[in-house]
Amino acid sequence: MNTLRLDATELGLDFNRALALSTSIARHHLGDDTMLLSWYDRERDLESPAGVSECHAGCATKGSWDYALNRGARLAVDFDAGRFTFCFL
Repeated sequence: MNTLRLDATELGLDFNRALALSTSIARHHLGDDTMLLSWYDRERDLESPAGVSECHAGCATKGSWDYALNRGARLAVDFDAGRFTFCFL
């Protein structure tokens, strides 16, 4: 999976704006039929699908990342060193 790392601290993006920007980026790189497979919000310690990190307790890899990798994700957009991460197919 290719990962695009963005430093967007100066933009002051919240989760919803980061999601909108990452979706636009994914559509640019992967086409209009792109699909969001998983995401992680470090500030709120939330992820989707919910609970995928439960079996990764103590692991360096977040469950949302592993979930996306195992389902063929092609692009990850990582804002501010893991603040928000979105994985797309």
